[in-house]
Amino acid sequence: MMITGLKSSGFDTDSVSRKLFLSMSTSGCSVSPELEACWDEKIAFILKFVAIACILLAGFIGVAVPLVGKSWRILRSDSGFFSATKAFAAGVILSTGFVHILPDATSALSDPCLPKFPWSSFPFSGFIAMMAALFTLLADFITTQYYEGKQEKQIETSGIEVGDLDPAVVPLVSKEDGLEENGIHNVVMDGGDVHRTHIRENGQRHEHLESHSHKHAFEDDDDTDSVVRYAVASQVLELGIVSHSIIIGLSLGVSQSPCTIRPLLGALSFHQFFEGFALGGCISQAKFGILRSTLMAGFFAVTAPISVGIGMGVSSFYDHDSPRALIVEGILDSISAGILIYMALVDLIAAEFLSKKMKSNFGIQMVSFIALFLGAGLMASLAVWA
Repeated sequence: MMITGLKSSGFDTDSVSRKLFLSMSTSGCSVSPELEACWDEKIAFILKFVAIACILLAGFIGVAVPLVGKSWRILRSDSGFFSATKAFAAGVILSTGFVHILPDATSALSDPCLPKFPWSSFPFSGFIAMMAALFTLLADFITTQYYEGKQEKQIETSGIEVGDLDPAVVPLVSKEDGLEENGIHNVVMDGGDVHRTHIRENGQRHEHLESHSHKHAFEDDDDTDSVVRYAVASQVLELGIVSHSIIIGLSLGVSQSPCTIRPLLGALSFHQFFEGFALGGCISQAKFGILRSTLMAGFFAVTAPISVGIGMGVSSFYDHDSPRALIVEGILDSISAGILIYMALVDLIAAEFLSKKMKSNFGIQMVSFIALFLGAGLMASLAVWA
């Protein structure tokens, strides 16, 4: 009744609430004309629900494709299509760190709303991103050492049974070694290409040479190292992606400007899909169990939509442009940028492009390089709108 009376008397309650929101969200700092002209709470509310659905769907499909489709020939980790798509996704993540997150962190930590000292006296965003990358390297190294040590202990405790040896090539071990008669006296690797087996049979010493390539043994070692690397990379990569998803989700959720939400909706859906694909590829190659893979994939897929929902819930009292919020968002964005840049360059790009598979196939090399630059370029171009 009171509202109706106010409206009939020419008092615009929508204008008052709009000014109140802008005054609360800017904490005394200057308001951009674009934000003031494009403020529309009702349209923004609808767009946020659309954003939740699109981002959830894009993230879920992106992370699920490599996991569900790993039995398909085209999506197997040794296929050219998988390598090219993963290179494209690596370019998207690299561009997200350099072009989207790091500039946002710099903008937040150098905002005029913050005290000039110390925030305008030192490039905190670059420094924090650098330290985050170095600590990610340290965590990567320690975690890899842990997994490798764990595997070595499993091998030592399991041991190698005599029954595992091929009886057609290697008879039972001799008495001189404390085991059965007519067996191996000594086994030596000669030059990596010949098994030299000394066999004592009826008191005579025979030498058996078997030409045999150790390619499979080396491949097994490479596979073991790759599994360990991807196990570590998938967990660290998820940490970087999730921390960024929380910040960007909250930012979208508290925004009341459709002009801000519309481009964010498309950009977030795009890079959520390809971030999910890169993460899903690492999880698939790490050979985790079904439960762990599902939990990691699900946690990634729901983080950004939940953050948008939380942002919607706190938008009425959350001061997005307060000094405290700017500092927290700037620091978290800087950390996310450092983690994603490190993971993209080291565990996604360098690990793939310097691998034996890539070096031995010129066609995959060319397609993957094109996909890498295309992914980075397309994601960077989205900075024009978001």
